[in-house]
Amino acid sequence: MSGKLKANYKEGIKQYQPKKPVLRNCIRAFLVGGFICLIGEFITKIYTNYFGFTDKNVGDPTVATLVLISSILTGLGLYDKIGQFGGAGSAVPVTGFANSMTSAAMEHRSEGLVLGVATNMFKLAGCVIVYGVVSAYVVGMIRYAIKVFF
Repeated sequence: MSGKLKANYKEGIKQYQPKKPVLRNCIRAFLVGGFICLIGEFITKIYTNYFGFTDKNVGDPTVATLVLISSILTGLGLYDKIGQFGGAGSAVPVTGFANSMTSAAMEHRSEGLVLGVATNMFKLAGCVIVYGVVSAYVVGMIRYAIKVFF
């Protein structure tokens, strides 16, 4: 297909494509992501005020609780509805990662516990963990270089 023909095709088909509601999607993502973070702050306050956690160590149980809630909602089929409404707002926080892990585990449970659930669940987790470790290393080296040379 020539370049001019391709450009004409793209222009001609634009009138038949639905308009993307970008602003509406951004607002929904902001509200859903913000609400998830609000729940996280509420859980943090509960752990701090009622269970005696300090500001330094309250993050771990808060993240674990958010992951548990997300996994339960995924198992009940509710997190997918939240994701359809909120888009990236539900995918960005740690709850989105827990949702994708739980979904992978549920999808492959018929293949067995080890070869189905564990293998497919950690295919996804492996990429995220490697990216996180490499990113942390690069940022750490940049910070170290700035500290030493400047």
